[in-house]
Amino acid sequence: MFPLGFVFGIGFDTSTEVLLLALAGNGAAAGLPWYAVLCLPLLFAAGMSLFDTLDGTFMNFAYQWAFSNPVRKVFYNLTITGLSIAVAFFVGTIELVGVLHDKLDLNDDVTGWIAGLNLDNVGYIIVGLFVLVWAAAIAYWRLAKVEERWSIHIADAG
Repeated sequence: MFPLGFVFGIGFDTSTEVLLLALAGNGAAAGLPWYAVLCLPLLFAAGMSLFDTLDGTFMNFAYQWAFSNPVRKVFYNLTITGLSIAVAFFVGTIELVGVLHDKLDLNDDVTGWIAGLNLDNVGYIIVGLFVLVWAAAIAYWRLAKVEERWSIHIADAG
């Protein structure tokens, strides 16, 4: 259950909590002792706590890095905002095409394929997009020497 809690920490949903409670209730109804029934929720909570701690630590590091310099803050905010817009547009387009496909009775292959996409699987694409965008942003930051170039312009203006 610990790895399961860790995985659900990545994309926690209310239905997983309901499923966990149902499993624990089923175990209690089957006659398991109270300490055995509590193992499931405790291990799940431990996995969630570990992931939330790692997430908080990573975000603390990212914010410290970003807000230590005005150039970094702008670069970080542009990257996060652009990524958020891209993900919202991506998911919104899938949902909109799905609704239009159903309501307008469209029969073409393209809208049928898009409407048939499972948003659970789209989540993997979004995670890959996050990794790809951050890798590109870090590579651009280092190779283009953004901080050095803009720090000179800020120093000259002051």
